[in-house]
Amino acid sequence: MMSGGVRKGFMANLAVAVSVAAYGSILGVLAAQKQITWVALLAMNLSVFAGAAQFVMVDLWLPPLPIAEITLAVLVINFRYLLIGASLQPLFEGKSLVHKVLMMHLVADENWAMTMAERRQGGASTHFLFGGGLCVLLAWCLGTLAGHSLGAVVQNPEAYGLDFVFVAVFTALVTTLWRGQQDLTPWLVAAATAILCQQLLPGKWYIVLGGIGGALVPACFPSKGAGDPEAKPA
Repeated sequence: MMSGGVRKGFMANLAVAVSVAAYGSILGVLAAQKQITWVALLAMNLSVFAGAAQFVMVDLWLPPLPIAEITLAVLVINFRYLLIGASLQPLFEGKSLVHKVLMMHLVADENWAMTMAERRQGGASTHFLFGGGLCVLLAWCLGTLAGHSLGAVVQNPEAYGLDFVFVAVFTALVTTLWRGQQDLTPWLVAAATAILCQQLLPGKWYIVLGGIGGALVPACFPSKGAGDPEAKPA
């Protein structure tokens, strides 16, 4: 039986889980085209559980496997979880290391965003975060495995516009995190930094540097109420 917090987090993420399954199916199709077995794909889901990183892994999946390149690419893309983990620190205060490890393994962009939105309403907890992670993980596994089974049929996902699903779900998540005018400058700085770095640097460094650039704005120029996660925009 799920606890109240876990159940609440699971239910809160059901809507976004539909989109997670949709773009997960695209990964499944791509994995099938790279001759990755469904067992290997499932193992990747359970161990890595990071959509953007897994897309890069599948893209680089060519014999002989470039283990070093894949590892470095995944590390670069997942550097953003350092910032995500820092933003969740108040929820984990006083918790054991085992509790932190178990809960953080199921942190994805989607359930993190839902947890932060819930925190502003005063109802977030690590169990809410974990419940959302279970929901997203289940949807991700179902979507990727369904896409894998259809991989031989769908030869060109872009022809059906399936590649846009990944963009659509993150656009929807961004809107849930908007707090008003106080977010405008950090978001613009993050976007500008990411675009510039994408043009100048190889690989996926623009993801990390864009996030750091946006985070430095409130850190260096704190606004009124910036230290209070419950503060509402005027």
